[in-house]
Amino acid sequence: MNEFELVLPTAVDVREVGMRDGLQLEAPVPLEAKLEMLDALVATGVRRIEATSFVSPRAVPALADADQVAAELSRWPDVQWSALVANARGAVRAVDAGVATLEYVVSASDGHSRANAGRPTAEAVAAVGEVTALAHGAGGSLEVIVATAWDCPFDGRTPVSRTVDVARAAVTAGADRLCLGDTIGTTTPLRVVQLLDAVRRACPGIPVGVHFHDTRGTGQANALAAVQAGVTQLDASVGGLGGCPFAPGASGNIATEELVYWLEECGVRTGLDLDAVLAAARVTERAIGHGLPSSLYRAGGRSVPRAAAPA
Repeated sequence: MNEFELVLPTAVDVREVGMRDGLQLEAPVPLEAKLEMLDALVATGVRRIEATSFVSPRAVPALADADQVAAELSRWPDVQWSALVANARGAVRAVDAGVATLEYVVSASDGHSRANAGRPTAEAVAAVGEVTALAHGAGGSLEVIVATAWDCPFDGRTPVSRTVDVARAAVTAGADRLCLGDTIGTTTPLRVVQLLDAVRRACPGIPVGVHFHDTRGTGQANALAAVQAGVTQLDASVGGLGGCPFAPGASGNIATEELVYWLEECGVRTGLDLDAVLAAARVTERAIGHGLPSSLYRAGGRSVPRAAAPA
């Protein structure tokens, strides 16, 4: 019998997005509870955390305290903090609050762009240069997250060429990194690999990450496909919390603890401690006041302990 071997990288970089994407659909969580969540997440060993988003508090009341959250981030100097923005106004707010590592969302589909940002895709793309200049001027960097990269709840399937055009335009305007977002959790492994290949060909030398939702139970399979294709930057949310308020039917992100579980079992280093991630999920569950969707969290972690290392 032939031995089967997965071709995987030695390590990946997980960005925790539970504080932003995870909370944006929730009832507002008090600042003190958010700081407890942050403390628990930092204890997992994660190196990058998306702390909040600087968007309209009327549109996303759960993140209306972005400035207050940003003011507390110096408590944890070893973490690279970032914030999501939807326009140049948000970028100015973020930089003024001391967060210069920014993620700017551009929807590949016009339908979602109008619902999410109040303007068509072309106008959102046109602002990439201004947002880049704000981030770079503050000593930071800009990642463009291409939302609805695979599918849109309003316009249907997003053509690969459409996503590629948005990605190429963002890089031309100065974006440092790209991230492809499966906003409504509809893509599948083959489509993941096909789009990654197309975007990389169009934007050589630019790091490309992925942001998957687990709406239809394919999120971790998509993550495996992306990692096998060479992706080493992945977003995940503690407890599988999250969703997009401007995409009907979108539910939670892939769960950080589930991602860490299978990656580490496959010998891929994440730098995160699984038990600490589960502890952070418990803190998160208390903060939001209801259960979390993560299957691994509900199961209580590993079913059996790891074998002891040989003496």
